[in-house]
Amino acid sequence: MSIGRLFIISAPSGAGKTSLVKRLLAEMQELIVSTSHTTRSIRPGEIHGQDYYFVSVESFEVMLKQQAFLEYAKVFDNFYGTEKAKVTQALSLGIDVILEIDWQGAQQIKTLLTECISIFILPPSIEVLQQRLTNRGQDSQETIARRMRDAMLEMSHYNEFDYLIVNDVFEQALFELKSIIVSYRLQRDRQREKLQPLLDQLIC
Repeated sequence: MSIGRLFIISAPSGAGKTSLVKRLLAEMQELIVSTSHTTRSIRPGEIHGQDYYFVSVESFEVMLKQQAFLEYAKVFDNFYGTEKAKVTQALSLGIDVILEIDWQGAQQIKTLLTECISIFILPPSIEVLQQRLTNRGQDSQETIARRMRDAMLEMSHYNEFDYLIVNDVFEQALFELKSIIVSYRLQRDRQREKLQPLLDQLIC
């Protein structure tokens, strides 16, 4: 069985990463998104174990000591981490895995797993990014200003990623994201196992 591919998808808050990944999962098979652990509070509509594993700081620190995370980072005064065991198990079963993480986590993962594919989602403009954050209606002006500052830092690391996608027209951005994943699934080594009976017939 071929090994699955790890895809890192990063973006500043408000770039539309979560919406793109949700559609991607709905339209592609043998693809999952890794559910991160976080110490932040659960938001209305979120489900424990689906959106995140919501844990206490103490529980997170225990997992850190156990080296249970592939990567972790502190974002907006909260910790986020990707559990190692679940990712490696899925990859070993030939399932492609998406990690929705920031640039700090991406740096850690790329050091450990050099064959991963990293994708950065950009907004079409600063004005659009600020409007998207404002339209959420979840944060104060102070929080939005802080998110904008952090977004600028996040976007300054774009050159550390393999692919760049601008999420201006949603369907176009989705098509480009799917194209990256499909292209890697069509690589020779990934295809050879699946197509071996045909290859044996064609090449006598």
